Amino acid sequence: MTVKSEDSAATPAPPVFLDEADSRETRKLAAQVAARIEADILAAGWPVGQVLGSETELRERYGVSRAVFREAIRLVEHHEVATMRRGPSGGLVVKVPDSRPLTTAMVIYLEHMGATVADILNTRLLLEPLAARLAAERTSEEGIATLRAALEEEAHRGTYGLRDLLHSIVGQLSGNAALRLFIDVLVELTDRYAQIPPPLAPTENDALNAQSDHAHHAIADSIIGGDTGRAEQRTIRHLEAMHEWLLSAAQRPINRDAPARRPAGEDSPDDGAVKQKLAETVAHQMITDIAGSGASVGDLVGSEAELLARYGVSRAVLREAVRLLEYHSVARMRRGPGGGLVVTAPDATASIDAVAIYLDYERFGVDELRVVRDVIEIGCLEIVTARHGDPEVAARLTASVRDLPGSASIAQHAHQFHTEVAELTGNPVLALFLRILTTVWARHSETRPVDAPEHREIAERVDAIHEKIMAAILAGDIPLASHRMRRHLEALTAWWQ
Repeated sequence: MTVKSEDSAATPAPPVFLDEADSRETRKLAAQVAARIEADILAAGWPVGQVLGSETELRERYGVSRAVFREAIRLVEHHEVATMRRGPSGGLVVKVPDSRPLTTAMVIYLEHMGATVADILNTRLLLEPLAARLAAERTSEEGIATLRAALEEEAHRGTYGLRDLLHSIVGQLSGNAALRLFIDVLVELTDRYAQIPPPLAPTENDALNAQSDHAHHAIADSIIGGDTGRAEQRTIRHLEAMHEWLLSAAQRPINRDAPARRPAGEDSPDDGAVKQKLAETVAHQMITDIAGSGASVGDLVGSEAELLARYGVSRAVLREAVRLLEYHSVARMRRGPGGGLVVTAPDATASIDAVAIYLDYERFGVDELRVVRDVIEIGCLEIVTARHGDPEVAARLTASVRDLPGSASIAQHAHQFHTEVAELTGNPVLALFLRILTTVWARHSETRPVDAPEHREIAERVDAIHEKIMAAILAGDIPLASHRMRRHLEALTAWWQ
C-alpha cells in the first residue's frame, strides 16, 4: 500500500527540470523535497517497512526531475528516515531511524564552528546532572544491568579519553530523547580533546583511569540506589574534575587519521552501507583538517584530485563525503578551472530540521522538552546576565524583541528572543541545542502570522514578557531574570498543551 501525502489527491505539480549544472539550486530543491517526504512519513505515523512508492511514482508525486529526486533521497537516507530498495518490487521503504547520523552532523557543525573544550564541558555541566537525576528517578532492573555492563566494559579500556561510556548510558537511561542525543554529541566532542601528545606516562594514565573509574562507580551507585541528589552532585564533581584536567592540558581538537581508508577504486558501488560509513569518516577527517589549518570562509582546501590523493579513497566516496559537507554548510565543491573544495559559512539548519524529525519519531513530548529547555535557558540566562554591562547585549536583545517582521509566525516571534540570548553566550553548543528545542516547539505551535488580527494581542503579551526578562538581564539581576524566564516557560508550556 502506498502512503499518500496531503497533496497527492490534488493535481500533481508539473515536473521541475533543472539544468543539472546548477548544482546549488538542485541541492536547495532536493532539501525541500526531502523535507516533504519526511513530513509525509511522519503524518502517516512512520509506517516502518512500508513502501512509499517507486522512483517513478514519487518523482511524479513531488513533481521533480530525476537529479533532484535522487539528491533528495540521499538526504532522506542520510537522516535514516527511509531507504531506496532496488529491484522489481523496490521503492522507498520507511525504516526505523538511527540517531547516529544526527550525532555526526551536529559534531561536524560544532567542530566547524570552533566549539572549545570550555564550551563543551560547560554544556555538559548543565545537562548531565539532569540526566543523572532522571536516571535515578527511573531506575529499573534492566537499567541497573546496563549500568554495570558499561562499568565492566570501561574497565577494559586503557585510554583515559575513551572511558566515557557511562555518560552516554546515563543519557540513555534518562528516558529523554533530546538529552540522550545531546549527551552523545558532547561525549564524542570531548573525546576529540581527551588525549594529549606525547602519550601519558603509564603511571599517570593509570592514576587518571582510577579516578575516572571511582567517579563512575559512585555515580552509578547513586543512580542504582535511586538517590537523585547524590547522583547529581557526584556527576557535577566528576565533570568539574574533567574540566580542570582538560583545560590544564590546553587541548585542541585532534587531527586524527581517518581509520578506514581504502586505496582509490577499491570500494564496491554495491557496498552502499560501507561506502556511506567511509564517507562519514572522510567527512569527519576533512572538517578536522579544515579546522586545524585555520582556513577561513572562501579559502580553497584543495582540488578534487588533490583530495583524492590526500584521503586515499575513491571518487565515489569522496563525492559522498563532500555532499555531507555541502549539506551541512561546511564546504562546497566549486567546479571549473581553479575550482575545488571551498570553505563556506556554517549553517545548522539542515541538522536542526533532521533532529526535529527524529524527535517527532521518538514522540518527544512537551514535558520532556520542557525539562531540557529549562536547564539550557537558565544556563544561557546566567551567562548573558553576567555580561549585562556590555552594550552589545542591550542592542541585540532589544532588536530581537522589537524588530521581528510581522509576517513571522507566533512561534518564531516567541522564540527569537530566546535564540538571541543563546547566541549571546558565545557558546555554539548551547546555541545549537536551544535552536533544536525551539524548532521542535515551533513545529507543534501556532504557524499563522502574528499580524493576523486575532494574534496581535498574543504577540504583544510575548513582547511584554520578553521586555521584563530583558530588564532583569540588563540590571544584572540573575535571580529575577531566572524567575521571570521560568514563569514564561511555564506559560509557553500551558499554551502548547
